Amino acid sequence: MKGSNTDIIHQNELHFEPLTKSNWHLFVELFGDKGACGNCWCMSFRLTKKDFDAGKSNGGNKKAMKGIVWSKRPSGVLAIYKGIAIAWCAFAPREDFVKLENSRVHKRIDNRQVWSIPCTFIRKEYRRQGVSVQLLKGVVKYAGENGIKIIEAYPAIPTKESLPDAFAWIGLYKSFERAGFKIVDNTSANRPMVRFYI
Repeated sequence: MKGSNTDIIHQNELHFEPLTKSNWHLFVELFGDKGACGNCWCMSFRLTKKDFDAGKSNGGNKKAMKGIVWSKRPSGVLAIYKGIAIAWCAFAPREDFVKLENSRVHKRIDNRQVWSIPCTFIRKEYRRQGVSVQLLKGVVKYAGENGIKIIEAYPAIPTKESLPDAFAWIGLYKSFERAGFKIVDNTSANRPMVRFYI
């Protein structure tokens, strides 16, 4: 049954593609009525707090993301399984993420061109099946095919056994480690900066 808890992921049936007009409907279905969480629509890192909060009502953040996609700017990568999107990874040049560029903790460590992964989202029934590692490997492959040399992310190292979903969306360090990322800065002990050099 599509999307059921008994559906074990067969990795050879999982493929990855950038978000475009043609698969926008899969992204919308994945994010659902809540826009993943609290009408975010993956705009939290892309807007100032004021603009992001304003976009939570009247579909503003969803329209903002649609505008990015329709203007053919990079936004992220979808994991597609049996015709449905089961996971999402925000992926674009670091300068596209206002919150990162203004971050005191995750300041740029050099002037090299990097693409960032500020957050991921996995459909609830597919969590805890290793999808996050496969998603990151899919993003690495996509980056290699498109001339992107450095991928940067800011995952969490949990201090407690259980982690709220909202924190899991920034990614867990162990998943990035398993996908081959290395710590390049640990100004924040619980949220190190990691990179993958292609």
